[in-house]
Amino acid sequence: VPVDTNIRFIVTGQDVIHSFAVPSLGIKVDGIPGRLNQTTLISTRPGLCYGQCSEICGSNHSVIPIVLGLTPLKCFETWSMSTL
Repeated sequence: VPVDTNIRFIVTGQDVIHSFAVPSLGIKVDGIPGRLNQTTLISTRPGLCYGQCSEICGSNHSVIPIVLGLTPLKCFETWSMSTL
């Protein structure tokens, strides 16, 4: 995701309630089947941030890794145009 940009995450679930957390960014949001939940992020520095599913929502779900790559806007635009 690009830094210095307002990002909105819209989260839902398909099977059970998941609770995604990236503690270093102060994000924790629940994905609930049949509902939309949202959170926002404005990061000020590039890098990698790690998180996990922070609830026991099924077998081995507590170890589901989450990685957010934070990059400058120009690099993000170049990457997103190359994936088309």
